Amino acid sequence: MRLHVLTLSPEAFAWLEDYGVIGRALRSGRITLRTWNPRDHTDDPHRRVDDKPYGGGAGMVLQAEPLARTLEAVRAEEPDLTRVVCLSPQGKRFVQADAERLAGLGSSLAFVCGRYEGIDERFIETFADEELSVGDFVLSGGETAALVVLDAVVRLLPGVLGDPASLADESFGPGGGLAGPVYTRPEVWRGRAVPEILLGGDHAAIERWRKEQGQRRTAYRRSSSPSANPHR
Repeated sequence: MRLHVLTLSPEAFAWLEDYGVIGRALRSGRITLRTWNPRDHTDDPHRRVDDKPYGGGAGMVLQAEPLARTLEAVRAEEPDLTRVVCLSPQGKRFVQADAERLAGLGSSLAFVCGRYEGIDERFIETFADEELSVGDFVLSGGETAALVVLDAVVRLLPGVLGDPASLADESFGPGGGLAGPVYTRPEVWRGRAVPEILLGGDHAAIERWRKEQGQRRTAYRRSSSPSANPHR
């Protein structure tokens, strides 16, 4: 898959080749990632890409034309661009189903990182296929959100993970809820023992226990939004 990111901060993505799953995917050639800076596509001698909002108000707004020219440059090299995604607090909340959908879309995706008070709405109306938000909070820019979405999507691509079976057992997998707790050696740590059922070798019973624990965790953590660790 070929990934393109429109960003005023290309350096935010420069380290990805050395990072975890995305790094392995880049080094193996399973994905490519290219950043495009709208400052390279403006006629302003100071490379300015923002201006004051019409109607007044604080902050600055990213202009439509530099972004449009940048995306047109992407399309000139990527005529079969599958989808253009804007990262924005106003977007649909990004969930695992969106990661799965984007991972299965095809050969190429473009992500547009907002900044300042946002992007001129006319660019979004003209070019964006969708807007996504990683949560109901405001970030300094869309770069952080893009990194989240990229990580969630890339790990789902065929051949990226070392053991694809791990996708079936994690949170938001086929069952839709959270995964239950996991444990490893030592069997007893600071007086806390691994649940006995995990030591008995009855795999059917273990699977039932894990499913039950996942359901309980989902009900508690997603319904009541606890602020404290219930085990403490």
